[in-house]
Amino acid sequence: MNDSDYRRPDELTRRTFITNAARLYLGVHVLPFFGASQAMGAATAPVKPGGGKAKHVIYLYMNGGMSHLDTFDPKPKKKDVMGPMEVISTKADGIQVGQYLPKTAAMMDKVCVINSMNSTQGAHEQGSYIMHTSYTLRGTVKHPAMGAWVMQLGGRLNPDIPGFVAVDTSADQSSGGFFGAKFGAALIGNATEGLQDSKRPGEVQQEDFDHRLALADKLNKKFHERYANADVKAYEELYREAIRLMNSKDLDAFDIRKESEETRKLYGEGRFAQGCLLARRLVDHGVRFIEVQLGGWDTHYDNFTAIQGRCKEFDQAYAALLEDLHKSGKLEDTIVVVATEFGRTPVINTEHKLGRDHHPEAFTCLLAGGGVKGGYKYGETDATGSKVKEKLVNVQDFNATIAQALGLPWQMKVMSPSQRPFQIADKGQPIMDVFA
Repeated sequence: MNDSDYRRPDELTRRTFITNAARLYLGVHVLPFFGASQAMGAATAPVKPGGGKAKHVIYLYMNGGMSHLDTFDPKPKKKDVMGPMEVISTKADGIQVGQYLPKTAAMMDKVCVINSMNSTQGAHEQGSYIMHTSYTLRGTVKHPAMGAWVMQLGGRLNPDIPGFVAVDTSADQSSGGFFGAKFGAALIGNATEGLQDSKRPGEVQQEDFDHRLALADKLNKKFHERYANADVKAYEELYREAIRLMNSKDLDAFDIRKESEETRKLYGEGRFAQGCLLARRLVDHGVRFIEVQLGGWDTHYDNFTAIQGRCKEFDQAYAALLEDLHKSGKLEDTIVVVATEFGRTPVINTEHKLGRDHHPEAFTCLLAGGGVKGGYKYGETDATGSKVKEKLVNVQDFNATIAQALGLPWQMKVMSPSQRPFQIADKGQPIMDVFA
């Protein structure tokens, strides 16, 4: 390997080198999951009055395209649209939901329903990308996810643990993008297993571990003196912070087994339920942004059977999360987001056993807590749920609203390494009417 191999703009090569070095010399596997705030150049404008109460985000992503008609934007007078789905009333006047959301119905006085979402992207990868980043998918630039933006503009609340954690989420949807790996999420597969590879291996004694660290320090010093590379230095910082985490009492935040049996039963037993419980624990320990995904919403085929199963898992966990946060007082400074890439068609596909296809023209997302009005409905679709009738909200507006809830400067322009200006929500404007 020659000098040019270290200097070329190939992040994967550098990442592989450092990861392998850490495994060889430290005896530990570490993911690039730490974020921190840093200035990158900006032209700022003041945040609008309103919002700013939230410190944390719990971002629940319904992967696959959740049907708005069968959940939070039902059309009870349109049997041809609703099919066999029944509609139930909720604790909030004027808000109804699908029949498979009874526990959520009892919590709707704490929820703001945005029924007028609209996206320009009707395919899964593109729709999910714009929802997570505010930008359209391109081959020339990798945009940071919302969690990375929150870390960039707001920083961490607890310096000893990751500020951005993603549960059952792909690396592509939780990337630090052009901010770099240190702003990407700590990826957790199964919430019951916690944060993997975050402890010193049992076969490596503390004395040996310290010796390996000292050796690594000597190697790193020579390497950095010879190759002044910002990316390599960033990864070195990740490992330093990982070592600090290994000795932190806050590692317990990732262990949901420490919750009482009563609390665990409140949430339920599924992966999504356990992810929601973990999210609440992480909020308690100062984690800024936690994403939890629930897949299976791509209901082209047999929509109503699939919806019943998805809603059953969502319903108990979501209602429990809101109740738990409310009882502890943390709902006041935590904004709980329910998002998806698009809705499903009002037209029911009889050839696919009553399926529904992609529908980006109109869909629903939810906000709760963090200074947002509860029991409130914003926007409206037409009689069939096909198009937005009033108060259209695009993806960028929705993301700007999350930033506003956190009191972040959503108009701030941050320069990418290529010296192009970007904003957390592109050109989106926050929906000020949703704030109490």
